Amino acid sequence: MDLMDLAFRRLGLHPDLVDYAEALAIQRQLHTDVLADQSPSTVLLLEHQDVYTAGRRTEPEDRPKDGTPVVDVDRGGKITWHGRGQLVGYPILKLAKRAMVKDYVASLEELLIRVLRREYGITSTTVEGRSGVWLVDGGRDRKIAAIGLRVHRSVTMHGFALNCSNSLTPFENIVPCGISDADTTTISAEVGEEIAPADVVDAVAAELAAELPRFLGGAHITPAAEGALS
Repeated sequence: MDLMDLAFRRLGLHPDLVDYAEALAIQRQLHTDVLADQSPSTVLLLEHQDVYTAGRRTEPEDRPKDGTPVVDVDRGGKITWHGRGQLVGYPILKLAKRAMVKDYVASLEELLIRVLRREYGITSTTVEGRSGVWLVDGGRDRKIAAIGLRVHRSVTMHGFALNCSNSLTPFENIVPCGISDADTTTISAEVGEEIAPADVVDAVAAELAAELPRFLGGAHITPAAEGALS
């Protein structure tokens, strides 16, 4: 095993939805293994069973109005929702330098922007002071992808969530990401046809494979990872 490799694992897409606790346990074990040089940096791609998760900056008023249970997690940011119709990516990366974190976040945003533009003709962007990917074409801004990370001893956890075909109703029950003056949207809502995570995952995986190795100090894609991209 070359520890400079970048591996990919697909944990499950609809109808094989992944329980959040199960995925979190896999992340934590991978973090331990990557930190100890017992595993290469690995990108997990999946679709979750429906769940609300709250980052470290979540305020009481951000939580569900109807008392729906929330999983508190050790990532940055505030509360959000994950579930069917949303493509989630968890890159567990051993960064070559701790100072790369800001550029790493920017790269995740930019690669999602490229996929949206190239594959679906959606023009999206970043918004100063707000993480994630946004549509700002008039009226209220609309968030189409969220970013939330934890970095411990230069190894990343958590990652991104791209709204593909999910219902937007769960976001009405919270203040998503603590932002009350904007809305959320999906690829499907923007293009007028259903685009599921399974339709998007290949393009996103290819962008991740092209973009992330530079943060690992010369990593390359393993043969097993290449198979996971198809």
